[in-house]
Amino acid sequence: MTTPDTSTKSIPVAAGERGWRKLILALVAFVIVPELPHLRAILPIEQTIYLLLPALAACFLVGWWAGGRALLAIGWVGLAAWMMWERPGTPDAFHNLERGWSLLLAGAFGLTCLFGERRPLFARALGALSIAVFLAIAMSMMGPVPVSAAKETIAGEFVHRNDETMGGINGFIGDHPKEWNDLTSRFPKLATTPAETEKQLRTLSRIGLTVFPSLLALESLIALALAWAIYHRLSRARLGAPLRPLREFRFNDQLVWGLMVGLTIVLLPTLQAFRGVGRNLLVFFYALYAVRGLGVLAWFLAPSALAATVGVGLVMLFFPFIVFQVAAVVGFLILLFASFALGLGDTWADWRRRVRPNSSRPTPS
Repeated sequence: MTTPDTSTKSIPVAAGERGWRKLILALVAFVIVPELPHLRAILPIEQTIYLLLPALAACFLVGWWAGGRALLAIGWVGLAAWMMWERPGTPDAFHNLERGWSLLLAGAFGLTCLFGERRPLFARALGALSIAVFLAIAMSMMGPVPVSAAKETIAGEFVHRNDETMGGINGFIGDHPKEWNDLTSRFPKLATTPAETEKQLRTLSRIGLTVFPSLLALESLIALALAWAIYHRLSRARLGAPLRPLREFRFNDQLVWGLMVGLTIVLLPTLQAFRGVGRNLLVFFYALYAVRGLGVLAWFLAPSALAATVGVGLVMLFFPFIVFQVAAVVGFLILLFASFALGLGDTWADWRRRVRPNSSRPTPS
């Protein structure tokens, strides 16, 4: 393939490529939620728009080769390039790492879309993630920024974020002493909130530094999925099947070996030198199977029941009273464990083929 396919293709828009409501909600959550103080302390990339735009530009670039409009490709590539290089503020070491990863991921995703036309989205995204990880490791080994220096840069970024958060909280209290005193007199437990918040942020940052690669991989997969969905609503040139709803999410059952490898590395004393790799494998595949389990739950529950439960839990999680936060954390832990168990069991049981929703009889095999 040396020239773009400019032939006219009358491919009907699939049902999964219509409607913006759910997509906009997901997009807003992806951009805003990482900016919350506690999530800033643990998530690798807080301004996720810089992860999303290069991936979206890659989709439009490949879409041009698939018969899409060149003007759209040029526009999105130009927008992504402008945002990456004209980012507000003084560029620092972490920004350079963030920018490099975003470009590696977008380029790898473009290649998997270009040469893997018959593969589903998740397989393409996982392939792009693998290519980007391989290139990042190779560049760190041969380039001027080794892994140890990158780790120091990431740790410094977490400290900077936490200092910003605590500066905002303490600044608000200092600017409104009377209101704060009135509030703490009514609710004495709020007086310890700044100290508790600072302690929580430091703990989360230590965890985030340990599992930084796995969380970055998960953020990257979400960015690629959103870019795929947005592209197919803005362009008529198809790159593949539309993004399926959560209730239909599944992946190759052979990925269970990734979970097994991570568990083996963590448990075997002889592999202690690779324990960090094992932890990140466990977090990554645990999250994938938890999402698969949520898909199983969404298959059997009412369409809005799962979303309402998660929404109430998020509100309680960020409520200023500790009792609500503890209840929300416990609830989320139970939900994550149950969804992981369902997702892992779905590898062998295939729950969604056994019983259809609103049906008392199993479906024929």
